[in-house]
Amino acid sequence: MPTDPALHQLHLEIDQRVGQIREAHADWQCAKGCDTCCRRLAAVPRLTPPEWALLEEGLAALPAKRLEEIGGHVTALAAAPAGPVTCPLLDRSTGACPVYAQRPAACRSYGFYVQRDLGLYCSDIEARVAQGELADVVWGNHDAVDRQLTAMGEARPLTEWFAAWQGRAGGVES
Repeated sequence: MPTDPALHQLHLEIDQRVGQIREAHADWQCAKGCDTCCRRLAAVPRLTPPEWALLEEGLAALPAKRLEEIGGHVTALAAAPAGPVTCPLLDRSTGACPVYAQRPAACRSYGFYVQRDLGLYCSDIEARVAQGELADVVWGNHDAVDRQLTAMGEARPLTEWFAAWQGRAGGVES
């Protein structure tokens, strides 16, 4: 649970919308086992200071070996950040997120929120919409999420946050 009250409230709002959509659509593809969005990010994820603080808690709890793997992925991503990119936190063999409980708002809202003039991002969901499915979905407003995140401070790329954290922590904690 985020310690920042504004981030905590935002997560509650996102979770409520996601829950409503899942409840109305038992076949919703955004669930355990789907990592499509994690493997096709348009760019390096950007996080606000409160999002990074929460993510940092999750990273600090990981085993040193896993952090070393993540560090390697982050370093490679920093060297070649052009999209599409695979999230450097993703466990590529299992498709699971090792910091799922601490994931950023973008990860929480993906597949359930739309952005004005940009629409949906998940090609699988877009295909269902194009086929006339999901007409009853009340999508979340990602523009509102972005406004709330902007109020939390300047977003920085995950690669920058991680590099600074490694520098402070001496790389990897056990």
